Amino acid sequence: MAENQINNNEEQLDENHLIAIRKEKLKELQKQGKDPFKITKYNRTHLSKQIKENYDELEGKDVAVAGRIMAKRIMGKASFCTIQDAEGKIQSYVSINDLGEESYSAFKTYDIGDIIGIKGFVFKTRTEEISVHAKEVVLLTKSLRPLPEKFHGLKDTELRYRQRYVDLIMNPEVKETFMIRSKIIKEIKNVLDNKGYVEVDTPILNTIAGGAAARPFITHHNTLDMDMYLRIANELYLKRLIVGGFDRVYELGRMFRNEGISIKHNPEFTNIELYAAYQDYNDMMDITEEIISTVATKVLGTTNITYQGTPIDLTPGWKRIPMIDAIKEVTGIDFNTLNTDEEATNAAKEIGIEIDGILERGNVINLVFEEKVEETLIQPTFIIDYPVEVSPLTKRKPSDPRLVERFEVFIGGREYGNAYSELNDPIDQYERFLDQAQQKEAGNEEANDMDDDFIQALEYGMPPTGGLGIGVDRLIMLLTDSASIRDVLLFPTMKPLA
Repeated sequence: MAENQINNNEEQLDENHLIAIRKEKLKELQKQGKDPFKITKYNRTHLSKQIKENYDELEGKDVAVAGRIMAKRIMGKASFCTIQDAEGKIQSYVSINDLGEESYSAFKTYDIGDIIGIKGFVFKTRTEEISVHAKEVVLLTKSLRPLPEKFHGLKDTELRYRQRYVDLIMNPEVKETFMIRSKIIKEIKNVLDNKGYVEVDTPILNTIAGGAAARPFITHHNTLDMDMYLRIANELYLKRLIVGGFDRVYELGRMFRNEGISIKHNPEFTNIELYAAYQDYNDMMDITEEIISTVATKVLGTTNITYQGTPIDLTPGWKRIPMIDAIKEVTGIDFNTLNTDEEATNAAKEIGIEIDGILERGNVINLVFEEKVEETLIQPTFIIDYPVEVSPLTKRKPSDPRLVERFEVFIGGREYGNAYSELNDPIDQYERFLDQAQQKEAGNEEANDMDDDFIQALEYGMPPTGGLGIGVDRLIMLLTDSASIRDVLLFPTMKPLA
């Protein structure tokens, strides 16, 4: 450990020395009246990718490119440099004959990381590399901090997440992930827009933390002198819009849950919720398949993907199975034959589930599923018909009131979406809110609060409605083959360095 500390100190001293040299270069430029930070605009005509894809048309023609210097080779009176722009890299040939002695001498002092503009004509080198023959080079931004070494300075994943701007510069594949993220979000919206859904915005600051079982972030509004919550879900507001006469609505945005951080969880995350009047959870299964398979086809060109080495087929026609049947397939326990809390609890204990005392039958069923079944669901699977105890906002199944018309979709052993035939009975909803309030008093910090205004909205009448929520970050992880949620968040939540 002591040796590592010495090495880190030496690296820091070396970096500080390099920074000092670059600052001196900047001061000299400023003395000469050539301060790059006073340049406000550069008129570039092409990006690197455009030049490479249209070489036959552009050969011999003048272009203006701009980007960050990623490599330099000084060879006396002629040099090569490679710049990186928004779409890739391109090489430039720079010589004293074209620039003149003063400009060429200045170019030789530029550092890796500096941002420059180059005007010149397009050509190919002897090695057939498409390049720009520079007639003019302008320093647009002086980089005062050296970029890390490609194979040394970016191995620390924590550093990559903290300094995403450096990660994006040094690792083109990282930038590509976030370009794909943008395309995925666009295609999700396209599917819903084309089916007549209306995109809406609902409050992020809530007076009640509701719509999901989660621990909220609490803040305080000074003028109103009241505590408020960052939303854990937007469900209850979207349902109010269905009451108000919207037929189909959706919102894609940030949710906030004051819970643990892991490869699957970030306290701030992106979610989409959608609601459709006169539909049920079967319709929500159909649209879940359509969204995910369509996005995969549009963005990746296929529904057959590989996630962390496991082949997965997203082609519609996914398995649909009740939770109790899925448990029976994996564990052999048939909860349809176990009707009391005690019978259910004892059966769970016999297969190694740790439970103190006697737990409600529905909670036992859900616990057994989470611990024994969830990880086995590799190919896309809808687990349907959940216990009412874990589904306070869901309509009961007419054939068995102990269950509700709810599903979650699992892929690769992870949950990606949650949907209901929405509860629209205000009396039943009020009683379930009361039960949640009692759970909160007993110490369950994730239980829902009573929402009197939502009950009032239901009393005006909400039509039969299907609702669906999809974890967008997790879907992006799946479609980009990313192991951690931090790999698909530009700036993941991290504890500040001391």
